[in-house]
Amino acid sequence: MAIVVNKSIPEFEANATGGVRVTNSSHLGKIVILYFYPKDNTPGCTTEAMQFRDKFKEFTKAGAIIFGVSRDNMKSHDDFKGKLELPFELIADTEEKMCHMFGVVKNKIMYGKKVKGIERSTFLIGADGVLKEEWRGLKVPGHVDDVLRAVKELRKSAVAA
Repeated sequence: MAIVVNKSIPEFEANATGGVRVTNSSHLGKIVILYFYPKDNTPGCTTEAMQFRDKFKEFTKAGAIIFGVSRDNMKSHDDFKGKLELPFELIADTEEKMCHMFGVVKNKIMYGKKVKGIERSTFLIGADGVLKEEWRGLKVPGHVDDVLRAVKELRKSAVAA
């Protein structure tokens, strides 16, 4: 099933660091940010994780939970999380189930060869389990601020309703 803005997120189940189990309904009532990134310990992914880390308190204050998602295994995630002192959990999507569900697996050219990789993407899910916004093929600079702005807008519109 495809992920579509203004539609509920389809059912899924995933394991995250800290022994956390994440499903489409496990965090109803909270705004959820799922950010997909190519690989632990690479320059762009490290920068992005640190930017989410540095704004973590603001996201929490706005009522949002953050999950990083990549194809790396739990050991890699635990090491990456510890090294960067990340205050949020990382989902190990080693079988690419979530990556395919969210449509972030793309063909890329690396060193002249076609490879399957993860397109850096972020998904903002409302407290009602509905996808509110998506950013695909994004660039790291300024992105976390854009997501935080969107979370605050979502929070404001929810309070006004």
